[in-house]
Amino acid sequence: MSETSQPSQFKEGDIAWMLTSTAFVWLMIPGVGYFYSGMARSKNALSLILFCFLCVPVVAMQWFIWGYSLSFSRTGGLFIGNLRNAFFMNVRGEPTLKAESLPEIVHAIYQGMFAAITPSLAIGAAAERARMLPLLVFIFVWSTLVYDVIACWIWSANGWFKTIEGLDFAGGTPVHIASGAAALAYCVVLGKRHGHGRDEFKPHNNVNVILGTVFLWFGWFGFNGGSAFGANTRAAMAIMVTNTAASFGGLAWMLMDYRLERKFSALGFCSGAVAGLVCITPASGYVSPPVSVLFGITGGIACNLAVKLKHILDFDDALDVFAVHAVGGVAGNTLLGIFADKEMAALNGEIIHGGAIDGHSVQLGYQIASSIAGLTYSFCISALILYVMDRIPCLKLRMEPDEEEIGTDETELGEPAYYFLDRVVASIQVQIASKTMSSPQQTQLQSIDHIHYS
Repeated sequence: MSETSQPSQFKEGDIAWMLTSTAFVWLMIPGVGYFYSGMARSKNALSLILFCFLCVPVVAMQWFIWGYSLSFSRTGGLFIGNLRNAFFMNVRGEPTLKAESLPEIVHAIYQGMFAAITPSLAIGAAAERARMLPLLVFIFVWSTLVYDVIACWIWSANGWFKTIEGLDFAGGTPVHIASGAAALAYCVVLGKRHGHGRDEFKPHNNVNVILGTVFLWFGWFGFNGGSAFGANTRAAMAIMVTNTAASFGGLAWMLMDYRLERKFSALGFCSGAVAGLVCITPASGYVSPPVSVLFGITGGIACNLAVKLKHILDFDDALDVFAVHAVGGVAGNTLLGIFADKEMAALNGEIIHGGAIDGHSVQLGYQIASSIAGLTYSFCISALILYVMDRIPCLKLRMEPDEEEIGTDETELGEPAYYFLDRVVASIQVQIASKTMSSPQQTQLQSIDHIHYS
């Protein structure tokens, strides 16, 4: 086909929807940062937002150099692609394999947002004790050795899961299970936070948690709806089931907490909404709205119960990343194997055999295989990467105990999230200390406090 005839098959409406969806998914990345920041202590708040946000430039660089090519090159293998599209070579005006109505460059930038948000999900497990430089190196290496590999086998034309007709609409395995398993590896290799089991690690700002949930919920419409690769009925259906699952997931988690505390927790609702979004992600283009209710409730309950795993198995997943993303992703994959609907897939022309409810029981086996493979591969390779990095002096993963006590904001960034709050706390400490001192000592202490903050 000649260069002049190619643009005639592209649909401007589809391109516009995909570019809009790209912006939606981009917004999710700072959303993750605000969500995690609110759940952490105030002395680590700013660093968590920045750590998540820095996934954008680090992964954008990796995606440009070789990430897209390793994930989606047309002539790749069963497990990994090649360097045909390295530095975005040959990524121009040809139709993408996902949809003839889209140029490949649109598909490339859209999938780049998926690649960027995935490590931002994982790093929450290392909150309050991870050093910044090693974290950024880990993001680059992990994206290459873990994300690109799993994305290739799930979504590329020649990937092994694709060739056996496995289903994953928007990233149950490459995004959620992979990030959840990496989070588990990170917190295990890093070790527990200083004071774990003795100090209270309570969320410092639930407003940030709600703000992050708003960004995530909003962006997820592009995350799942954009995975239809066109402005079509299937995209609308994906958005519908996404909103439904998030709603029921949030209510299910909140009610699970209410049975224990007799309080309606804002944090519980937000956590449940994210769990519902995670659970519906692999199935969002394959199930009907009534079935999505089951996905939301299952995600909310299963992930709520999975939070207890860190106490049973004694690991310090600071922000419950494994419980929400790995467990939620496995639950979504499993339910998809049962409830995949041929009619939903046919809304934009995809032909599938359906799930166990359509008499295609082997689909359940495929989905479980994807979950186990993704979980095992991501955990093992992530742990290996972290183990090797921690043996390199300049890439030591964890802060020193005294630095951890001060907080990552001051230690790694040299600036706190809340200058005013820090001043108030310091002033209170000065007042308490001055009560036990003589008059000359009080004058000296107050003078020091005035100099420090003036």
